[in-house]
Amino acid sequence: MSRAATLLFAILAYAVFFATFLYLICFVGNFPFAGTTVDHGPASPVAVAVVVDLFLIALFGLQHSVMARQGFKQAWTRTVPAQAERSVYVLVASLTLIVLFTFWRPIQGTLWDATGTAFEMPLWIGFAAGWGIVLLSTFLLNHFELFGLQQAWFHVTERTAAKPQMRQPLFYKWVRHPLYSGFFLAFWSTPVMTWGHLLLAAGMSSYMLIAIRYEERDLVGLFGKDYEDYRHTAGMLTPRLRRRDV
Repeated sequence: MSRAATLLFAILAYAVFFATFLYLICFVGNFPFAGTTVDHGPASPVAVAVVVDLFLIALFGLQHSVMARQGFKQAWTRTVPAQAERSVYVLVASLTLIVLFTFWRPIQGTLWDATGTAFEMPLWIGFAAGWGIVLLSTFLLNHFELFGLQQAWFHVTERTAAKPQMRQPLFYKWVRHPLYSGFFLAFWSTPVMTWGHLLLAAGMSSYMLIAIRYEERDLVGLFGKDYEDYRHTAGMLTPRLRRRDV
């Protein structure tokens, strides 16, 4: 793949990701103008809907977990150029989400409905804050490296990426995984919690808790004792109230 083609592919993958990310907000927020959402879509018997939705969540989780592991990356880059590996990951992840949007089956029944109550606005604020934290967290580290654009640009300009450094900007001083914290907040902050939304929120939350375990193992392998010490001072998803004994 030529340098120009690599950059063009990275830009295309990023564009697909960003459009998918915006749709994910509408999907989870159940905004009617979005068309298919967590609570609006093809009707199915409850048992069928549960099986289909669980399969879609598992597909998303497996794709993210497997392709993000160092062992897979090492094998994958024997086929895919290293400078395009992250862009391929981003594109496949976006396509997996598109599959989830397309085949999701709503499950009716309401656990809570805060519409018109004093809780509605705080829940919407939590929803917006969650997505804001997600996006800001990517920029606090390196948004363009995270989504493959930096790798392609460095390939075009013949630059070498700096060695990864362990940093704790802003949220990361207190929370090790603020990006996941944002997702938790976004998935669970809703004025209307249906059974379908509960399944999505619980399924994605379970995936994130599993993903954190593997991600931290990779980070310990990358940064060693520095990351181990960091785990004693910063909470996983929420700030730590007291320092954990070593």
